[in-house]
Formats: sequence, structure tokens, C-alpha cells
Amino acid sequence: MHTVDPKLLAKDIKLLICDVDGVLTAGDVYLDNSNLELKAFNIKDGLGIKLLQQQGVEIAIITGRESNIVERRMAELGITHIYQGRKDKIASFEALLETLNVTPKEVAYVGDDLPDLPLIRRSGLGIAVADAHFSVKERADWITFNDGGSGAVRDIADLILDAKGLLEDIHEGYWQQ
Repeated sequence: MHTVDPKLLAKDIKLLICDVDGVLTAGDVYLDNSNLELKAFNIKDGLGIKLLQQQGVEIAIITGRESNIVERRMAELGITHIYQGRKDKIASFEALLETLNVTPKEVAYVGDDLPDLPLIRRSGLGIAVADAHFSVKERADWITFNDGGSGAVRDIADLILDAKGLLEDIHEGYWQQ
């Protein structure tokens, strides 16, 4: 892990890119005998994503697998930048930067396993979830407090919002309601 203060890296973030399995989910895929696939998403992660979006931070998904469940959950969250079935995540990353007119320094990427390392390296803030593979954690700028699928993305949202000086006002807004 690097020694730069993650808040310094997080304050300029305009785009958060997430892997899905192992980040937005615990990484478990449940398959039944009728080919039904199930995944569990954390509601706290969903609120964190919404809070980031409300502050103008774009959210994108780049995942190696393809699933209708991911399409459905991302639609619920208002995420439109969805790249599924991408074995070459770098091409999707580059396309996102061009589409959204952001620099790598303005990108936070969160992953959990070896295929995520190229994007962790390219991003201004490379993040590993708490239960990521040890090699990913060694190379990340920051490691979440929670495991993938268990609030890790909410940890990231709080980090970014705090670095931008917004988190306390957001919390206060809920307290005042």
C-alpha cells in the first residue's frame, strides 16, 4: 500500500469505477437448477453511490462477467456507464475517460482481484476492498474498512465526500430532518 494520504487523492475524484463481483457483491454467485442466478447488493453501498451522484461524481461499472441482475441494479441506482463482459478492462477505462472528459488523476477505481490491478495502477485513487487478494491490497492507494458487498463502496463514498468537505453537511442534513 502507498503512503500518500488517501484524502489528498480523493478530493479531485470526478469518477468512481467499480468492479461488481467481490466489490458491489461479496463475490458469491448462486446458481439454481433452472439457470437462475442470484447476487446480493448492499443497500449502504447504494446510498453511498446516490450521495456521490448528488454531488456530481459519476459512477461507472466495469466487470468481466455479464448479468441481467447487474443491469437491473445499476438501473435502480441510475448508473448508465455499464461495461459488462469485459476481459480487457483497460479499453473500457480509456473509453470512459474520453466519454466523460476526465483524467486518470480524477478517477477512483475499486477492485478485489488480479484483473483489477491494471486499473488500480492507472487511477488517481486505486482502492482495494478489505477482503481483496493480498497482491491487490499491497498495490492499492487505500483499502476499505469493509469487505466487498458489505459496505466497501459506502466506505469509498464517505472518503470522497469527506475529502471534498461535504460529508459533515450531508450527515447534518439527515440529522436535521
